Amino acid sequence: MSVHERTYIMIKPDGVQRGLIGKIIARFEERGYKLIALKLVHATPSHLEQHYADLKGKPFFPGLIKYMAAGPVVAMVWQGIDAVKTGRVMLGATNPLASPIGSIRGDFALAVGRNICHGSDSVENAEKEIQLWFPEGVVQYSSALESWIYE
Repeated sequence: MSVHERTYIMIKPDGVQRGLIGKIIARFEERGYKLIALKLVHATPSHLEQHYADLKGKPFFPGLIKYMAAGPVVAMVWQGIDAVKTGRVMLGATNPLASPIGSIRGDFALAVGRNICHGSDSVENAEKEIQLWFPEGVVQYSSALESWIYE
């Protein structure tokens, strides 16, 4: 396990509009993950089509792109042990109604089409998504808390 594993987490337009940015960031910080990139982006449909390329051809694809382009998103990169898998557990199931209370979607969402966040589903996809959303790179720094988080 690497303390340098990275994941891409995005707060979708519904999460931004509902004022959940701080609460979501706090959960990752409280868990012990290190924020190494963050920006507010109003993504273009073509950028979103690249991000969701694996879903192209699905019946919901046009609506997904329209919804994701309707407002700004918060693009983030978090780093730490098992960041991808644990990040997805923290978000909860794609369907918020199947998400446990205590997960982000389980606490804040009701509908699949308004499920507040995106999280990378594999280390490989995380790296692709980080390149897509942060072509300028991320910030590397030492956290004074690392010795209190990792053995």
